[in-house]
Amino acid sequence: MAMDKLAYSVVEAAGLLGIGRSAAYEAARTGQLPTIRIGKRILVPKSALDQLLEGVARGSTPPSDEAPAPVFPFERDGGQS
Repeated sequence: MAMDKLAYSVVEAAGLLGIGRSAAYEAARTGQLPTIRIGKRILVPKSALDQLLEGVARGSTPPSDEAPAPVFPFERDGGQS
């Protein structure tokens, strides 16, 4: 049984979006590309990428001067420090 990915690396998301690696990392840094952080990895959730693209298709993208989306760190211990 093949499992679909739930999240993409920033480089994989760049390929899907047809943008370069540097542009994707800059978009992640500024919050234009929604990301989560797991350990040292920065991932783009598939659901967030789908929502972003649906918004673009509908013409309802957020203004570029809007505050960047947060990067949510995941704790290895489940957040119970």
